[in-house]
Amino acid sequence: MFVPLKWLKDYVDIDHIDVRKLSEDLEMSGSKVEAVEVLGEEVDKVVVGKILEIQRHPNADKLLVTKVDVGSEIIQIVTGADNIQEGHYVPIVLVGGTLPGGVKIKKGKLRGEESSGMMCSAKELGLVDKVIPAYQKDGIYILDQAYTPGDDIKEILGIKGHVIEFEITPNRPDCLSMLGMARETAATFHLDMNYPEIKINHEHGNIEEVASVEVLNTDFCRRYAARAATDIVIKPSPEWMQRRLMEAGVRPISNIVDITNYVMLEMGQPLHAFDLNMLTDKKIIVKQAEEGSVFTTLDGTERKLDSSMLMICDGEKPVAIAGVMGGENSEVTDETRAILLESANFYNDNVRATSKKLGLRTEASARFEKGVDPNIALNAVNRACQLIEELGAGKIVGGIIDIYPNKLEKRSLKTRPQRINDLLGTKLSPEEISDILQKLEIEVSQNEEGLLLAIPTFRQDITEEIDIVEEVARIYGYNRIDVTIPKGNSQGAKTNGQIIEDYAKKYLNATGVTEISTYSFVSPKGFDMIGLPEESFMRRSVKLINPLGEENSIMRTTLMPNMLEVLSRNNNRNVESVKAFEIGRVFLPHSIPVDQLPIEKSVLTLGMYGQNIDFFTMKGTIESVFHNLGIQNIAFTPEKNHPTFHPGRCANLVWENHILGVIGEIHPDVAENYDLEVRTYLGEIDFNIVLQITRLDRIYKALPKYPAITRDIALVVKDEVYVKQIEDIIKENGGKLLEQVQLFDVYKGKQIKEGYKSVAYALTYRGEDRTLTDEEVVKVHDKILNQLKEKLDAQLRD
Repeated sequence: MFVPLKWLKDYVDIDHIDVRKLSEDLEMSGSKVEAVEVLGEEVDKVVVGKILEIQRHPNADKLLVTKVDVGSEIIQIVTGADNIQEGHYVPIVLVGGTLPGGVKIKKGKLRGEESSGMMCSAKELGLVDKVIPAYQKDGIYILDQAYTPGDDIKEILGIKGHVIEFEITPNRPDCLSMLGMARETAATFHLDMNYPEIKINHEHGNIEEVASVEVLNTDFCRRYAARAATDIVIKPSPEWMQRRLMEAGVRPISNIVDITNYVMLEMGQPLHAFDLNMLTDKKIIVKQAEEGSVFTTLDGTERKLDSSMLMICDGEKPVAIAGVMGGENSEVTDETRAILLESANFYNDNVRATSKKLGLRTEASARFEKGVDPNIALNAVNRACQLIEELGAGKIVGGIIDIYPNKLEKRSLKTRPQRINDLLGTKLSPEEISDILQKLEIEVSQNEEGLLLAIPTFRQDITEEIDIVEEVARIYGYNRIDVTIPKGNSQGAKTNGQIIEDYAKKYLNATGVTEISTYSFVSPKGFDMIGLPEESFMRRSVKLINPLGEENSIMRTTLMPNMLEVLSRNNNRNVESVKAFEIGRVFLPHSIPVDQLPIEKSVLTLGMYGQNIDFFTMKGTIESVFHNLGIQNIAFTPEKNHPTFHPGRCANLVWENHILGVIGEIHPDVAENYDLEVRTYLGEIDFNIVLQITRLDRIYKALPKYPAITRDIALVVKDEVYVKQIEDIIKENGGKLLEQVQLFDVYKGKQIKEGYKSVAYALTYRGEDRTLTDEEVVKVHDKILNQLKEKLDAQLRD
């Protein structure tokens, strides 16, 4: 839910509250803040310009030379736009001005003609493409009326202020509206709520003379309210309404459609406008669809219906899918002269089932699925009529059709102040509790037994006393509740596995890697994105019976797609360097289908990209963590066949013939799938095995008493010989006297024959009980050199 603060201020006075405090305090009171967007932050020196003159460019057929009044002067601008006319008012970026994306405008020449600025399109001003009105999508943004040249375009278009994005939980559908979020804001900051005054000044005729409504299924349609308007004039809605809709994530279309969307966003009640003259018999019948019938929705798609779906019909045909989408055969067009406004309440389970079967989810269905208060239907349709009248879009027909056979009444509850204080550890008086609840528009009265409450119908999530406790806690402030120790004799402790996991996270954090957490429900498209072949066992996943959508339809069998999505999102938002990890569970179905829960396995996934990050950064991070976990003898062996990784930059992580996981640079095709234009490194490790081989006990070893002897060797070997092969032979033949093997140089150059490389080591020898003699060291050293020559044809470099 996108909440523009300029719009929110219509209902609650927040001018004195800083946006940071506003978002933080709303988060603390239970409204999860996803992001805060600053509007117009990168727009500078963009003003209103009036086009005075347009001439063809003398040296280019597709360019125009214009004279534009920008208030302080008249400037010349060369443009290729073909939608401008003399007298138009347009946004002009002056020389030195900036646009979103770091675009800075300089004075220049185009085919010999001077250009001192630039005309802007809607997209160049930073408007999101999906919400730009269709008639403004192409070409220069034409302002809707005359303005003073030189005025700041941010003031004219309202490209300023903040938009807060909230994640609305399924139990709070009332917050899917501006009024809902205003109520939360008023309660959180102890402010007064200002509801819009709904008043229609002029009405004519009676709706019963122009339309009728019949509801045949009152189980699926709890309420159906309708009003009519005539003398409709279809045109773009005013700039202020378009701007509010766009900031809230909705594309403006026309005044009537925009009004219905505006009221839906404001009040949370979806509305639909029918072309009244397209309705046979001027009649609405709410009934179930005929099995196998076909209906064409507003998006031009033919959809096959079944008898479980609720339809809005006229005298002879369906005209809308109830709670989901209208039909082409009754939509509002430029020729519409009379409309019927629908403000209905449909059963959420039926809307959810219909939406899922049709694969069609809309703003309306998203609200009906969660549950809409039927008692707001009348206010919503009246508010729409008020806006139609105020915007001069039509004349309102008198009267309302309102079919509401089973009115939803306020729920009654009892609560005990002492019980609330006992559960929260607070000392609130009954008056303080009453004050908190009344700010949430809960009616409160008091008697000897406690507080008697009348719950507003828009709060269907409050059903028990414990829900009241939660409401008091969040509005009072979780941060204000004293920290106390629970009373009792039981004492908990972490398991060995949890302790090891904590250590692993601590060591990873210490190396600069940030922990992330992602969803266990994922999309099957992730398998394609990481390049898994069709026959891969990882594609065998647990499918959800009732997923919210395809993107959350299976349980993950690998964390790699999750990690790559996080890396891609950060890279696209210009985060230059990221090192992240997640220890999470994957869910593997049994090889033979059985009526059992899936096998759960813990997996450690790492991902990183950025300057000075390469394969060895990933390798070193893992070696450091494993060293701190007491895991020794880890080896890295080349892996050339993993489809997710670059074939020459990938390795298996091996411990005593067990493959723990894989690390490497992702395949270029995978990088392209995730829009990653930087080298990205990924690793996935079986954490269940890590838990088994971790050794957290530490054995003290005294500092050496006797001196060490160091010998350097430089070996010339073939390019295909791995360093690990050399080190294995050295360690195998060094015996107890060999204390350390350290690689310090790898060289290829003129002194080395083609196809060979020089590898240099420092070998440290030491005796635990004596000072070693040269003879003892030479004997072991020569044995190592002989074995290297015999097994790898290694030669000492001259």
